[in-house]
Amino acid sequence: MKASSKSAFVMVLVLLCAANGLSAQDNGTQEQPRPAEEQSAPAQRVRVLQGVSQGLLIKRVQPKYPKKARKEGIQGTVVLHAIISKEGDITSLELVSGDPLLASAAIEAVKQWKYKPYLLQGNPVAVDTEIVENFTLSRN
Repeated sequence: MKASSKSAFVMVLVLLCAANGLSAQDNGTQEQPRPAEEQSAPAQRVRVLQGVSQGLLIKRVQPKYPKKARKEGIQGTVVLHAIISKEGDITSLELVSGDPLLASAAIEAVKQWKYKPYLLQGNPVAVDTEIVENFTLSRN
């Protein structure tokens, strides 16, 4: 860039900056800096992997194997989508996959689970995660 082009560019930049400063003063308002908590407010809910949420589990109720499923030899995995409150309580459970007989037992048990709060930047936040329960019959 030539020297005259550079100085013209700098002059336009200075004028733009000055114009922005004048417009804030002209209407009697000046933009105030936002408080730190507004600038970096933590997320309302974060998605975490199952392994992370398992590490926060402090109360686990074992699902009861449904009699009908046991009698029919049904085994399998139940996957649930869970929302855990910032206090550590299960607030929402949805079946992602699994046999309906096993799913009802898994949901009944998981509703009673309790977690340590998940901290993000030192603040507790709600958690979005998956919970996997395996149902297997022992061979006698």
